[in-house]
Amino acid sequence: MPQYSFDHIHLMSSDPVKTAEFYQKTFGAVVKSTRDFGGGRITVNLDLGGVMILIGKSRDESQNGLAHFGMRTDNLDEAVAELKNKGVPFTREITPIAPGFRISFLQAPEKVSIELQEGSL
Repeated sequence: MPQYSFDHIHLMSSDPVKTAEFYQKTFGAVVKSTRDFGGGRITVNLDLGGVMILIGKSRDESQNGLAHFGMRTDNLDEAVAELKNKGVPFTREITPIAPGFRISFLQAPEKVSIELQEGSL
């Protein structure tokens, strides 16, 4: 059976920098990185007591809030197959993102999106 562990929470915001400042001032989160991809696409990665919070730029206000949370597994192929056999619906099949890093998305109850990932960036 694949092993699972929590990896991150991914939030969407109309102003990722301002949202990150809230978590810094309110809870003592530490900015790990800020990336500007151009065209107004900014992401801020925070560490809040060992929990990674990724904050991305939303396309519109309706996307603000929780995008998904991420879980890591040591065997993505086996995990996806096992979960599909249990009837878990997937919204994105296994997708290579970078060498040694792959993801897939499943839908939990109440339309909660969970990213399963294997490897690291």
